[in-house]
Amino acid sequence: MKPLVMNLSNQKNQHIVWLDVVRFIAMFTVVCCHCTDPFNFYPGTAPNIGEIKLWGAIYGSVLRPCVPLFVMITGALLLPVRGDTSTFYKKRIFRVLFPFLIWSVLYSMFPWFTGLLGLPKEIIGDFFCYTQGHESQSLMDSLKDVAMIPFNFSHKENHMWYIYLLIGLYLYMPFFSAWVERASNKTKQVFLFIWIVSLFIPYIREYVANWLFDRSGYVFGTDTWNEFSMLYYFAGFNGYLLLGHYVKENKDGNILKIFWPFSGNGESDRHNSNWSVWKTFLICAVMFAVGYYVTYTGFSTTAANPNATETEMELYFTFCSPNVLLMTLAAFLLMKKVVVNTPVVVKALANMTKCGFGIYMVHYFVVGPFFLLIGPSEIPIPLQVPLMAVCIFLCSWAFTAAVYKVIPKKAKYFMG
Repeated sequence: MKPLVMNLSNQKNQHIVWLDVVRFIAMFTVVCCHCTDPFNFYPGTAPNIGEIKLWGAIYGSVLRPCVPLFVMITGALLLPVRGDTSTFYKKRIFRVLFPFLIWSVLYSMFPWFTGLLGLPKEIIGDFFCYTQGHESQSLMDSLKDVAMIPFNFSHKENHMWYIYLLIGLYLYMPFFSAWVERASNKTKQVFLFIWIVSLFIPYIREYVANWLFDRSGYVFGTDTWNEFSMLYYFAGFNGYLLLGHYVKENKDGNILKIFWPFSGNGESDRHNSNWSVWKTFLICAVMFAVGYYVTYTGFSTTAANPNATETEMELYFTFCSPNVLLMTLAAFLLMKKVVVNTPVVVKALANMTKCGFGIYMVHYFVVGPFFLLIGPSEIPIPLQVPLMAVCIFLCSWAFTAAVYKVIPKKAKYFMG
């Protein structure tokens, strides 16, 4: 069954509907993922602190595919790049640059605004859990955060890390695209295989270099004078970028060849067929379950250690890891089977796609307030994260859509 492609009368471009579904899942799971932050970094010792931490770990683990899904969508839609490099940069980078700068400044100046309003500084930690214990309403501190924007994000706008990544991918894509356009299927499979090997590096650093050799995490040629390892040029999110393109362009029977591309040939690739829905579900269920088990077990075990460092805590949550890859690929393949024929749903998905960047910019402002509203309630802990996510997603979507409606010509500078 071919995925549905519909030309909507109010849209300039065609929408591949199943990719809109993936984008919706990615957007919603990103919001859900950030809703787990107050749980995983819950301050104090509440009577049900164990249950809070447990569900923070459960949801935090199952939601790890959120960001890699975004990158795979980018690769599926934009590789190979069409047109010249300067046109691509103007269309893509400027679309994200202005909203990124505007909202980064707003997040950075928020603590100072709370001081002007006479609010206690603790409200900053209520809004942004990573700042708890380090809140400051000083104008100078806010201006320092603004000055840091060209170099990195602050803990008030943690989600902005992805925009630095996205701009980097946009800068890289026209050059990577030239290779993608000419590379054979087999060559792409080999690249992805080497990339998958590179995903084990965080674990090799932790459990081989540190334990066996006492090398402070140095592997494959890295040391104090060299941070670029042997597999550096295959590592990172560019693998997800290529994977999105590869999955979109290939039949299901070719997908698992990325895990071992050294058998068969291009002729056998052409004879492979798409899987049935049930076969896809079974294969993806196994992949997701394995990835989730490793992610949850590793994170919860580490989180139980009071002496664990932040790096150790994040080890199993790393997006570029084999366990997260398994979950991400499973989710992407399942969504590829989705067929939507209801025009209302198709238009709603298209509108979410249009508002997606704005939703991402806005939503982090209201994670803390909704946690304060829902967290102390009698609502069971397992329901609090999804309820928070639905409320935050709908509020952010409504706000972004309203901006597009009120100032349609200028909304792109604020919402992308």
